[in-house]
Amino acid sequence: MILSICYSIWILIQLLVGVHLVIPVVLYLFHLLTGKRPITNSVAVEADYAVIVTAYEQTSMLSSVVDSLLAMNYENYLIYIVADNCDITGLHFNSNKVVLLKPETVLAGNTRSHFYAIHRFKRAHERLTIIDSDNLVHPDYLKELNVYFDKGFQAVQGVRQAKNLNTTLACLDAARDIYYHFYDGKILFELGSSATLAGSGMAFTTVLYRQCLEHRDINGAGFDKVLQAAIVQKDLRIAFVENAIVYDEKTAGANQLVSQRARWINTWFKYFTLGFRLMASGIRNASRNQFLFGVILVRPPLFIFLILSVLFMGINLLLHSWFAAAWLAGLLLFVTGFIIPLLKPGIDVRVYRSLVKIPKFMFLQVLSLLSARNANKKSVASKHTYSSKIDDVLANK
Repeated sequence: MILSICYSIWILIQLLVGVHLVIPVVLYLFHLLTGKRPITNSVAVEADYAVIVTAYEQTSMLSSVVDSLLAMNYENYLIYIVADNCDITGLHFNSNKVVLLKPETVLAGNTRSHFYAIHRFKRAHERLTIIDSDNLVHPDYLKELNVYFDKGFQAVQGVRQAKNLNTTLACLDAARDIYYHFYDGKILFELGSSATLAGSGMAFTTVLYRQCLEHRDINGAGFDKVLQAAIVQKDLRIAFVENAIVYDEKTAGANQLVSQRARWINTWFKYFTLGFRLMASGIRNASRNQFLFGVILVRPPLFIFLILSVLFMGINLLLHSWFAAAWLAGLLLFVTGFIIPLLKPGIDVRVYRSLVKIPKFMFLQVLSLLSARNANKKSVASKHTYSSKIDDVLANK
């Protein structure tokens, strides 16, 4: 009896891990058969946006991000820079569209900075979008967001493309983003669910953002996890806007990668249970949006279930179990699923060349896992070092 129970638990554990190997390809196949096509038209009225730029301790890249925002093909917006724990004596912006805010005390939190700006809005903005201090935006960013807002969506997520591909790690980070944008953004949304939020390059109606987060004080990283769960719990969909592009700095150094991923892993362990609640809501409400999104939220970081998959395949080989062949098939399906979004035209050849270094990338993330427990206590922001102008980035695209 005890052996039977242990065997059943062993099978269950393998299924819970192995299902994540095949989900991407399964979703892709369903998308080919039933996926909805993107929306392409919009009304001509310019909605009023608040662009919130959050900076913590670092201000060196603010001039570049503001320049890119002021170069947008759009008129009806104001930029709110929240310079938390920053020296702003050298910051000057010659535009009446820029509002520079210096909190009286250290906020040390994304949502705290967001609401510091919201409570100081110069006018009642209909929509807000969140941009990191290292980001640059495409000139049509707000126009592309409008396409989906004008169709009734209250939350939208754009694409964070690589601003820099100057190291192998930066290229691997970009490859990871391409994978997630494809499956957790495009495919998930076009199957009738919601795109996952990425921390920046996202926008909401001001009313919805306040409803979801104003009553919460979120410490450390992960406000986007709480926010997306709150939105989907209302059974609202988060639209994926493929042409609303934000250029994001990719992790270029090993130390930076370990520190950043440690915070992200900490966040997953902290909030993955939100996925089970959404799956339950999806079953109860017969909501495809909630159920599929919940499945994605409970998925561990890629490197964790890949390492476990290889480990389980090895154990099954030692046990002379046919499950070893199933694990091999699952891993091959995952590799196929990983390659599919990388076949998209226009991807830099350096991204392809970097793929041979995936084992090193995974090893660094294992180091991140070992320090994830106290990650949010060490730092609240990544250190950014790659400076560029929007014209330079666009010239290389």
